[in-house]
Amino acid sequence: QVQLVDAGGGFVQPGGSLRLSCAASGGDLRTYTVAWFRQPPGREREFVAALRWSGGNTKYADSMKGRCSITKGNAGSAAYLRIDNLAPEDTANYSCAVGRPIVSAMTNAEIYYYWGQGTQVIVSS
Repeated sequence: QVQLVDAGGGFVQPGGSLRLSCAASGGDLRTYTVAWFRQPPGREREFVAALRWSGGNTKYADSMKGRCSITKGNAGSAAYLRIDNLAPEDTANYSCAVGRPIVSAMTNAEIYYYWGQGTQVIVSS
């Protein structure tokens, strides 16, 4: 069973950047698709980004395109999410997840079966 630990959240001013990490144990991320989802306060969980390790397919939410990148760590043990130009509407609890969806389903949270505990990001001046 894959265990995921999310880290890197915190308090950031608008316009700032963050790099979130997803550390894996008990499994090799190189055999999975890794995704990030977020849940803003009082709202439903939403897709942020996904990376299919084999092949390198990536998907990003429209709101994240151009200011977000999901990248691989070394040896399949971690993945990262960098977000630039943060805005207050990016405030949310961010969680990584792994699964084996087909490419067209990479944005679907229900497909992922291992989840991190989440890391809180607060963007405020």
